Amino acid sequence: MTIIIISLLLLASLLPHLTFTAHVNVGIVNGREAKPHSRPYMVSIQTNGQHICGGFLISDEFVLTAAHCWDGFEILTVVVGAHDLRNITSSDRFNVSCIPHPSFRNTRNDIMLLRLKEKVEANNDVKWISLPEKGKDVGTNSLCIVAGWGRMKTNGSKSDRLMEANVYLMNNTECSNRWGEYYSLSKMMCTRGHGGSCLFDSGGPLVYGNTAVGVTSFGYREQCNSPQYPNVYTKISPYLKWIGDIIRNVK
Repeated sequence: MTIIIISLLLLASLLPHLTFTAHVNVGIVNGREAKPHSRPYMVSIQTNGQHICGGFLISDEFVLTAAHCWDGFEILTVVVGAHDLRNITSSDRFNVSCIPHPSFRNTRNDIMLLRLKEKVEANNDVKWISLPEKGKDVGTNSLCIVAGWGRMKTNGSKSDRLMEANVYLMNNTECSNRWGEYYSLSKMMCTRGHGGSCLFDSGGPLVYGNTAVGVTSFGYREQCNSPQYPNVYTKISPYLKWIGDIIRNVK
């Protein structure tokens, strides 16, 4: 089976075959503008001042995102506390060091920590989100939310303002049947819904209640939010030990 996928991140022109660069519809396709600062954990990951991926604060010092967001870029910065990316200041921008999962390859283990060079202070616009508890997985058909500043349609432009959409978790076996060899039953999940992620939404969180349960990873290049090949997320719970070990060992 040959399926063209894109890690919900870069330029479609860079993706003539299986590769990593993200896709999905409305800076979140068929979504809605988020209430400003209602998702204070969201960050914009940028290079040369341009948004390329999403991410989310999990502490005052660490952002969680997709490992493919670092692919090809030497220097990344993150913008915290933003809603409209046209209205940010230098104090919102932080330099980071990148810590991709050591076993990241193609679609597998697509998860990365970014360590901020300076800690952030929590306020009305900046907060971190909880991660799931070990062994507590979210069930099929559960309502979740995705958010990002990605493309608003498959071949459209990015959104300056944060967008969001409701999605529902699909049966994991069905996800595997749709994606075949690219999918891991134990470390991935996928969603269905009228809206969803698109190019440049990679790295953003899949949120259930007040908990980030997944990291936006990849989708179908030919159509954002494709009903045939649903958007896929790296499942966070299998990586809790890796995340905890790194955070506990910072100096």
